[in-house]
Amino acid sequence: MATLPVLPLTDAVLLPGMVVPVTLDPSTQAAVDAARATGDQRLLAVPRIDGEYGPVGTVATIEKLGRLPDGEPAAVVRGLTRARIGSGVPGPGAALWVEAATVTEPAPAGRARELAREYRALMTSVLQQRGAWQVVDAMERMTDLSELADSAGYAPWLTLAQKTDLLTAPDVTSRLELLVGWVREHLAEQEVTERINTDVREGLEKSQREFLLRQQLAAIRKELGEEEPDGSADYRARVEDADLPEKVREAALREVGKLERASDASPEAGWIRTWLDTVLEMPWNVRTEDDTDLAAARAVLDADHAGLADVKDRILEYLAVRNRRAERDLGVVGGRGSGAVLALAGPPGVGKTSLGESVARALGRNFVRVSLGGVRDEAEIRGHRRTYVGALPGRIVRALREAGSTNPVVLLDEVDKLAVGYAGDPAAALLEVLDPAQNHTFRDHYLEVDLDLSDVLFLATANVVEAIPGPLLDRMELVALDGYTEDEKVAIARDHLLPRQRERAGLTADEVTVTDAALARIAGEYTREAGVRQLERSLAKILRKVTVALSTDSDPVRVDVEDLTRYLGRPKHTPESAERTAVPGVATGLAVTGAGGDVLFVEASSMEGEPGLTLTGQLGEVMKESAHIALSYLRSNGRRLGLDPNAHAGRRIHLHVPAGAVPKDGPSAGVTMVTALASLAGGRPVRPEFGMTGEVTLSGRVLPVGGVKQKLLAAHRAGLTEVVVPERNEPDLDDLPTEVRQALTIHTLADVADVLALALRPADAETPTADPLTVA
Repeated sequence: MATLPVLPLTDAVLLPGMVVPVTLDPSTQAAVDAARATGDQRLLAVPRIDGEYGPVGTVATIEKLGRLPDGEPAAVVRGLTRARIGSGVPGPGAALWVEAATVTEPAPAGRARELAREYRALMTSVLQQRGAWQVVDAMERMTDLSELADSAGYAPWLTLAQKTDLLTAPDVTSRLELLVGWVREHLAEQEVTERINTDVREGLEKSQREFLLRQQLAAIRKELGEEEPDGSADYRARVEDADLPEKVREAALREVGKLERASDASPEAGWIRTWLDTVLEMPWNVRTEDDTDLAAARAVLDADHAGLADVKDRILEYLAVRNRRAERDLGVVGGRGSGAVLALAGPPGVGKTSLGESVARALGRNFVRVSLGGVRDEAEIRGHRRTYVGALPGRIVRALREAGSTNPVVLLDEVDKLAVGYAGDPAAALLEVLDPAQNHTFRDHYLEVDLDLSDVLFLATANVVEAIPGPLLDRMELVALDGYTEDEKVAIARDHLLPRQRERAGLTADEVTVTDAALARIAGEYTREAGVRQLERSLAKILRKVTVALSTDSDPVRVDVEDLTRYLGRPKHTPESAERTAVPGVATGLAVTGAGGDVLFVEASSMEGEPGLTLTGQLGEVMKESAHIALSYLRSNGRRLGLDPNAHAGRRIHLHVPAGAVPKDGPSAGVTMVTALASLAGGRPVRPEFGMTGEVTLSGRVLPVGGVKQKLLAAHRAGLTEVVVPERNEPDLDDLPTEVRQALTIHTLADVADVLALALRPADAETPTADPLTVA
């Protein structure tokens, strides 16, 4: 046990056998002075980490005092042995004196020799990488295992914490175990670092080599008089040879000049090349000649689609006007062409999208389809600015490039499905595209040159007209495709759907036939819809089952009405108006959904409870208001209408519109609600063959509504024979197909009292004269 002054080491660890310089500051100077005053010049070097002393230090002796090359005073100390720090004791000077007990190490065990050999091998690898051959020789001469382990204190890649662990390790075996693990980790890190450095060095060398070779290749070509095929000189020649409008040519030549001045390694050169490629690929002056034969155009349209007379007439009108102007040498006026913008609106499955291809074929033009469903970025229409990485022209420019002409038929599919996103409103970007007065100078953000769209025939499709923004709809000519009659569906199925599905099933007309009666039954009772998609799926299902049957029996198959249950199951849609309206309080209304026209039942009942009105069926605000208006009208005019004043006095009225899971809104069910409530109050059921539509006012006026044609087609499909429509909707009846007009008795009425007189069954002789409907 010895009493020694403490030499604190803050940025170093002294191990036995090491000789290190120690910078002298007030704390270390006090320890050195105290050691020199004792005569033997010994002190205890202790590492201080985070302000705290470790439990083990190294007894050291002062070898020399002097100054470092930078002029700072320093002492050179040599480590002798490990010592465990005891309690502090008083001593001379300002130094801290402690009792130090020398640590006696056990003799090295057998495993220590193996660890020492492994440690020597690992350290030799590390030192060879650094080129420290003298250190390798010195380490090979060390026979004392403890000296070998403590020599690791010189390693610069060991942290202070690791060296402290090495100092406090109890024996040489544990120290060698620690060192072997640390050296292995260091070698692994060195291997990864060397691999990364090698890859980076090889990449740089390759880039430099390619750059030098490209420069030499350019110099050789220049000497030979050969320019690079994809260089700026080639772009200049391509622009000068291309058939471009004058302003486009000027803009392209300006970009070629920038390309000539730009470095090949500059990103801007790549952007300019991409822009020039896009401009050169555009069909600036490429046109297709329109087919001037109106009869041939009508034949193409009729062959592809049954019905749709309005659309066919509008296309023929467009073609006839173009022919007349061409005959009289009347070109475009004021830079504006005669391009049309037609909006085909109607329920799914009526042939809006396929009609675009037929129109293009009838006109002899190229056809391209642009799907707008779900587009929520304005740049999708007008293009991105060229400053953005990965910038592209808009869908209109890409459509013209794909079509290969300046006067194609462009189908803007699902224009009502455009959505406003964080990147702008794409519907607003379409305003210039679809305005015949503006689109002759359409400017895409990517191209930044005027593009003439006035000769493009735009066809837009939509399911719900109300979902199209007003300014956009105002720029288009609306053509409604309200659905097909049963006769039209039979013709479509016979002439178009059945041959197509036979081909897909690998069948011929000799192997399977479907009668018109079966087609009519499928259209009326299996697939009640405005379009023909479900009808085509039903035919596909039948033909698949027929194909299975023909695999075992080769006899031709004829599908008739009595066979449908075997192929398709029982009918899914049967007339239900008579059953639903058999009791008072139920009326049949007509409505329009996104899938076309439909039949809507309104049910009313009364019960004991707090007086008032309960509304169910997921009704919107407008429809709820219609119910309150209907009730208020009956309460104020009940006596004149002959309703029972005491039938439901003090009772609660419940109005329900099935199906309850489908949201509903709109004012056109007002007449139906009045009829249902009047039927309930008077105890007179509604005539089952009646359907009705119309908005009602507090004074009993029946106001016009939209979608009359779709509603009457739905009434015809549902088996109704009499319908009530507002008087001011009478002009809409002109668009109704002849067979539907003949099958329906249409009443055009302006007063809801006339509706009740027609729709309610006659009252019994005993029915008393009524006061107004009493509901609190």
